[in-house]
Amino acid sequence: MAMQYYNTLALLFSLLYHCVAAEQDGLGASFIFGDSLVDAGNNNYLSTLSKANIPPNGIDFKATGGNPTGRYTNGRTIGDIVGEELGQPNYAVPFLAPNATGKALLYGVNYASGGGGILNATGRIFVNRIGMDVQIDYFSITRKEIDKLLGKAKAREHIMKKSIFSITVGANDFLNNYLLPVLSVGARISQSPDAFIDDMITHFRSQLTRLYQLDARKFVIGNVGPIGCIPYQKTINQLNEDECVDLANKLARQYNARLKDLLAELTDNLPGATFVHANVYDSVAELIKNYKNHGFVTASKACCGNGGQFAGIIPCGPTSSMCSDRDKHVFWDPYHPSEAANLILAKQLLDGDKRYISPMNLRQLRDL
Repeated sequence: MAMQYYNTLALLFSLLYHCVAAEQDGLGASFIFGDSLVDAGNNNYLSTLSKANIPPNGIDFKATGGNPTGRYTNGRTIGDIVGEELGQPNYAVPFLAPNATGKALLYGVNYASGGGGILNATGRIFVNRIGMDVQIDYFSITRKEIDKLLGKAKAREHIMKKSIFSITVGANDFLNNYLLPVLSVGARISQSPDAFIDDMITHFRSQLTRLYQLDARKFVIGNVGPIGCIPYQKTINQLNEDECVDLANKLARQYNARLKDLLAELTDNLPGATFVHANVYDSVAELIKNYKNHGFVTASKACCGNGGQFAGIIPCGPTSSMCSDRDKHVFWDPYHPSEAANLILAKQLLDGDKRYISPMNLRQLRDL
């Protein structure tokens, strides 16, 4: 009897210790903004041409037993993996999902939307998508809810000290705006790349400042990856396996240089804010260049898709051809990395050095 009592006591202490440890070590909340690279299902609730809640998307997503969730990959996104690693008990819930209420909000919310961009015109081709301005409007709704849940003082501390705001955006502003001849021919005649990027930076500055005014303090901002190397771009431009589209990559690099300056400027002008710069461009470029060293068999062919040499024209869906060795493909579909690639990229954000994440990595940001 005494033994049973002590065992029960030990179990209670253990549970209490783990609860306290989780409270201290874990991330308060993960607020995720951006595009289809991190969308966890918001587009399921829009009438849009950009959707991923159809098989075989999500085939390796363990939480649903391989059913699609609206994630544009075969498994977890980078946002999911980072949240797990930083001690989040649950994935950040999509803002538009019916279960995005009550205490679930305290672990974080995902506002990202496939097709979304910094500029409001970006992604018009998909009919509906949530751009950054509206994503921040949605966060301001969540912000008021957290005040109600915790009281104003505690809510402020939860958001300022215990929450990370991660933003992965910008690629669509090029892919589904500036580089789309059908929609942007008018804009392209009147706008040079410099003017277009100026526009992006001006909008992004005001968006990040708005988040700061809503008490965001710990930011991680991804730059634009080598969009000229995705299977879609390689296919439509009829390139060889080891070639990438120069113009698309040049635009990404040009924007990325300006983004770095913007983050330095905001660090100086917004007291108490930390802006961590995630160098997605170099991280993905290294993975594509040295794919064999990372255990992949291809960095140019989509695992799920159809059309052309790299299965890069028609997005992944029930009628697509699909590779059997999903963890050996850098790209899941014509646009998005596989879970295996996301794991490598997430690891660099969590524990990487200043080449890929600066001035600190995400574990250090969490503990700040």
